Amino acid sequence: MKYFSSFLTLTISILFTSLAYGSLQFDANVQPGLKSQILHDFNFIQGIKGNNASPLHQRVFGEVDGTNYFAWFSKRVFSVGFNDCGNPAAVACVQEAPNKIWMTNNYIQFNHPQIARLATVYHEARHTEVDNKRWPHAACPTPFKDHQGNNVQSIWTGSFLSGQYACDITAYGSYGSASIFLKNIGKYCINCSEKVMADANLYGNDQMERVIDPVSLKNMITDLNTKSSTLIIK
Repeated sequence: MKYFSSFLTLTISILFTSLAYGSLQFDANVQPGLKSQILHDFNFIQGIKGNNASPLHQRVFGEVDGTNYFAWFSKRVFSVGFNDCGNPAAVACVQEAPNKIWMTNNYIQFNHPQIARLATVYHEARHTEVDNKRWPHAACPTPFKDHQGNNVQSIWTGSFLSGQYACDITAYGSYGSASIFLKNIGKYCINCSEKVMADANLYGNDQMERVIDPVSLKNMITDLNTKSSTLIIK
């Protein structure tokens, strides 16, 4: 009986993985620990349920729903590779290969919440959109200050962003869409823990702060009914 139970659990797990990940392929050099974490994180995101969605979220992702999120990702990314992305602080990147993202070990070595890790994957998936010229980043202002007059730093690495190509000029770019993704989960998820929702809001604010076009940022704030005093507006 114990053997049968273990076999049944393993069979269900394999079947679920096969159904959930379909055509998503991993290069041979993607280490088992990294691959396992990515698959585990996608298991989580597919289970999300929401009771609403902002207009911008509807336009980019549809409803706040794990099925929508995975379908959106699957249309853009077919394979995952392993690469250092030319930056010791990088978590993931997109290179010349179409429909592919590259992950680094920072994905599992950085001590960041699961929902934040997923946001980086969705950020990179946005960069695969050739029709939109891969949504290139813009240079952050010099100096780049927050609403309290402090130099803006990356929540991931602590590095200062002034003058770096780590900002967007549109709500629909990688940082903007990641913020829309996170902030809607933080506001509308009905089966997330309080921690997941708090993490989504924290990292969503960080991503939104990188949208430096004042009109786009104001639209995002209005879209989410976010208090403008918590964010930089230029």
